[in-house]
Amino acid sequence: MKGRNSWRFVLFGMTSLAFLAGVTPAINAAEVSAGYTGNIHFDISKVPFSRFGSYIAFSHLAGSKTLPEGLYLRTIHGSVARREVFRVELLHAGKPVGFRAAAMPTLLRLEAPQGFAEICISEPKLVRIRGRGVGARLAATAGAYGNAFALEKARWEINSSEQDIQFMLTAREGTLAVDAPWDGLKAERIVADFLPDPKTGQFEAVLEEFSGSWHARTYDQSFDAAHEAVKREYQQWLAKMPSVLPQFQATAELAAYVNWESVVAPEGHLARPALLMSKNWMTNVWSWDNCFNAMALIYQYPELALDQYMILMDNQNADGAFPDSVNDRGYMWSFSKPPIHGWVLRWMMQRSKFLDAQRLAQVYEPLCRWTDWYFQFRDDDHDGIPQYNHGNDSGWDNATVFRVGPPVEAPDLSAYLVLQMDVLSDVARTLGKTEQSKEWKRRADELLNKLLAHSWRDDRFVAPHSGDHKVIESESLLLFLPLILGDRLPEPVRTKLLAGLKEKGRFMTEPGLATESPRSSFYQSDGYWLGPIWAPSTMVIAEGLAAVGEKSLAREIQHKFCAMVAQSGMAENFDALTGAGLRDPAYTWTSSVFLIFAHELTEE
Repeated sequence: MKGRNSWRFVLFGMTSLAFLAGVTPAINAAEVSAGYTGNIHFDISKVPFSRFGSYIAFSHLAGSKTLPEGLYLRTIHGSVARREVFRVELLHAGKPVGFRAAAMPTLLRLEAPQGFAEICISEPKLVRIRGRGVGARLAATAGAYGNAFALEKARWEINSSEQDIQFMLTAREGTLAVDAPWDGLKAERIVADFLPDPKTGQFEAVLEEFSGSWHARTYDQSFDAAHEAVKREYQQWLAKMPSVLPQFQATAELAAYVNWESVVAPEGHLARPALLMSKNWMTNVWSWDNCFNAMALIYQYPELALDQYMILMDNQNADGAFPDSVNDRGYMWSFSKPPIHGWVLRWMMQRSKFLDAQRLAQVYEPLCRWTDWYFQFRDDDHDGIPQYNHGNDSGWDNATVFRVGPPVEAPDLSAYLVLQMDVLSDVARTLGKTEQSKEWKRRADELLNKLLAHSWRDDRFVAPHSGDHKVIESESLLLFLPLILGDRLPEPVRTKLLAGLKEKGRFMTEPGLATESPRSSFYQSDGYWLGPIWAPSTMVIAEGLAAVGEKSLAREIQHKFCAMVAQSGMAENFDALTGAGLRDPAYTWTSSVFLIFAHELTEE
């Protein structure tokens, strides 16, 4: 399973907009789309303070046996053993003092009784800090081979070997004092203090991330000018956010920020800007999660949307498989994710003319190979029905259809592949590949017939075990995902699926659609796919309902989801009975699906 980490939700005292007015000029409403202002506060124990393109994030962490509670500068690079680089403290008279934090999209303000400090990530690799009445301490555990040394009086180089990154620390105003005693192999500790000028009571510091070679800079731009540049960038992002219903506008502000700050720049295995699943701990691109982000971006950021869609195709292996996940420094190949890419491509094509023949030509061959991979490498009993070799392969890691063990011929997999081959047929026709178009259509029809004969039993879809085809009894919502086939399903099948979804007390709760029926003996309120509500399952079912003409019910589910997110934030998943947020509290497929739903509800 993905997110097992604990995360304490600590709500900082929030300062008012008036308090920040001296350093944050009012945003020009004409520069943003109707309703979006950029004037939001968020809790950095839940939502990281970061920015588009950056691998740097600031978060308040609850602490552990080895990690004191506090505010940390963290790295998002790769799958490092420890993401925390520096613990951030405020100093007065040489000693740490307590402070409260107020985070806005482009400015993090730390306020102590003796003064304040402000933090702005002015460039993806550049952090600006200034303060008055207090100093700022950056404290690091050096780790194996970590070291620090002075380049000149007001500049030190920090090598954080555990994360394989380096930082250049520079004092623009005030002084920089570093304590980094050497033990013969590494620094025992690294503590950097930026102290205010005795005359002005102010300090200003710059932290620059680099790898291997630092190119000398003077950082002549003022803090205010640097901050204004970031604000303009963010305002441009907001200007293209989809319109939403007024009651969801405040939540849309947060969703827009979560998506903006979760983007990292092209680096390593990421050849394109990548919208990570989160900058908390889910710091990868998974090969179906990212599709929902692409869908949210297609309205006004079609090029960035296509980037998200293509990231896994960029990293496709020789057999045609996509990695389970990828980040700038590595892959995971132990699992895969479901082939929703054909359905997603059609959805985006219906909403944007950007996906023209030239761009579809980039997609076509990788999508063909991804489709064929399932029939070549995921059909061990050669019955023509592909299998999942683990729950993780389905994206529904621990759903009850996998409780007796893999491999499992879950019906959603074949349903997705039918749709994918339908879409490949359409794209092939657009590209003038007439015979290939016919062949994909033939294969889609063949698989649909096999799916119905194999997996539709006693008026329900089942998930047989591969090989012996024994039915795994389950009350999982996964068994209703073939509804996404819409009118490709026979009318009696559609009718039975709809009846099951509408059955009182089965899946539909006040907040939305439970992934395991609450009346199931396997239901768990925080059981990952054993009950909680998730954005992707909700969207697939809602789209399936719309595809069979149940638009009213689809809209009801969309509205329930948006109301739940408005109450509980951008959580990875939600308690199906209370709507409370669970696991990673700043997950982008939640923010993306919220923006899609909240926008589509305006069409009513």
